[in-house]
Amino acid sequence: MTMSPALDVKSKVRPPGAPAVALEAGRIDLFAHPMVPVATGMAVAVLVALAVGYARTSGLIVGLWAAGGVAVAVWLRTSRGRQHDLALGAILAGSILIGEIVAGNPPALSMLFTATNMMEIVTAVVLARRFAPTLNVSSLTGIVRFLGCAALAPLPAAVLSAGALSLFGDGDLIEAVQTWWFGHSLGIALIGCLGLSLTRSTLRSFARPLRALEALVLLGGLFLIYALAFLAHVPVGVFLAPMLFLIAVRLGVAGMSFSLVVLAVLAIGGAMEGYGPYSQGLASGEQVLRAQMLVLIAFVPVLLVAALLEERDRLADRAKLGQIRAEKASEAKSRLLANVAHEIKSPVAGVIGIGELWGKGQLGPVTPQQAEMADMLVKTARQVEALAHDLLDVARAEAGTVKVELRPTDVPGLLEDVRRSAILRPEARNVAIDLLCEGDGLIALADSQRVVQVVGNLVTNALKYGASGERVLMRASRVDDWIRIEVTDFGPGLTAQKQAQLFEPFNRLGLERSTIEGHGVGLALAKRLVELQGGSIGVISAPGEGATFWILLPKA
Repeated sequence: MTMSPALDVKSKVRPPGAPAVALEAGRIDLFAHPMVPVATGMAVAVLVALAVGYARTSGLIVGLWAAGGVAVAVWLRTSRGRQHDLALGAILAGSILIGEIVAGNPPALSMLFTATNMMEIVTAVVLARRFAPTLNVSSLTGIVRFLGCAALAPLPAAVLSAGALSLFGDGDLIEAVQTWWFGHSLGIALIGCLGLSLTRSTLRSFARPLRALEALVLLGGLFLIYALAFLAHVPVGVFLAPMLFLIAVRLGVAGMSFSLVVLAVLAIGGAMEGYGPYSQGLASGEQVLRAQMLVLIAFVPVLLVAALLEERDRLADRAKLGQIRAEKASEAKSRLLANVAHEIKSPVAGVIGIGELWGKGQLGPVTPQQAEMADMLVKTARQVEALAHDLLDVARAEAGTVKVELRPTDVPGLLEDVRRSAILRPEARNVAIDLLCEGDGLIALADSQRVVQVVGNLVTNALKYGASGERVLMRASRVDDWIRIEVTDFGPGLTAQKQAQLFEPFNRLGLERSTIEGHGVGLALAKRLVELQGGSIGVISAPGEGATFWILLPKA
């Protein structure tokens, strides 16, 4: 048997050789106490004696078995390596043997049942470590895997025990296998889930007075409905499933597991005493089998609902925490951008002033080469200055401190101003810039200064990246209650992948090393400015067909 360090319910690995102490916030200190193996052995011995003495339903086979569940839960929660496993296994084997003898089984039969029970417990532990290594029953995947292990582990022991007993003519083989299998599977599944779901945070939650009162009320309601339905024969059994779902929603996996343990004792124990859901006209063994099937098929699946809800809540909490962290990171980034922009502006202004004085010869005689270098210096510094202004605007927009004054704005006149300014740019030397206004009343409710900034950026980009089309078209039109502004170039166009990245800040779509100037800030800033005015912005393009950037602004 390959042993591996146990994992707690929060999927955190304990370092090899570390003591079984509360290393994580979810680990319960109780399981790390050195007396836990001894206490577990005593509890297992008592449970075995009680089950053998009072719960035999199919010959010598017990229909309600809790000892295996206690042993599996504690073993999985306290494992500290091979030596600990061997010691705990020895304690459990001795406890089971003592319980069998105390209950009155002869030595040979006690040895048989001890061996098969230990085989079942070890199989469950090995399967759980192999197929559900996180032991996280508060997630849908984790609980499904653990329940699958709990269902499979008792089967070999059930076949072996029932086969051995049938050789001596004691009981029906099939019924004995079913009774052992179902009873032991329920014990491992329900008590195992309860033991694995008990975390420090869970106990703290149930220790709160209102939470404890709620749990008592719900469990009392469950017991009342069961008693009325199956003891007093009042037709209220239909409310049993809704009550279980309510417990799953309110109490989670731990509360649901405990509720199902109580329900299994009532249903199966009641069947042994001759009352319960199947107490009419059936033999005792058949009643127990049906009660076991009722719990397995009708009630245990509600555990999946409880696990799914806990996982949803946990993911929602993580998403909320991630959102808070992202917002804080965004605020920090905005502050950094604003600070950088402010720090850049002053020295750049000094560089521009010195460069202009140098180029004009006011600092002494200047050669033609020096004048050219001075012009390049001023040009580069102005690019840095423009970048600083854009960064400052981006930071302000993200921080929500950009103020826009929404007023009726004459869109055709605004676009004409942008066109006249664009014509003077060096990139427009061989490009025709046309303006088309369709219809009257093209008045938008917008901040004219910000709209000029946005449209100017779009026209500048069209001149830079679409100049090969030798034409840029500016268009304004009315679409329902919106004013639509378009800037179209007839250049190479954009792929769908590049369109999805257009409005990301500092993303130049692979043109970082090209001769085209830019920093990848303009479109991101344009998007924020348009949205601040209650509008939207987008692009329509295809490779080889140019690109049309559009803006929708509210009609005045």
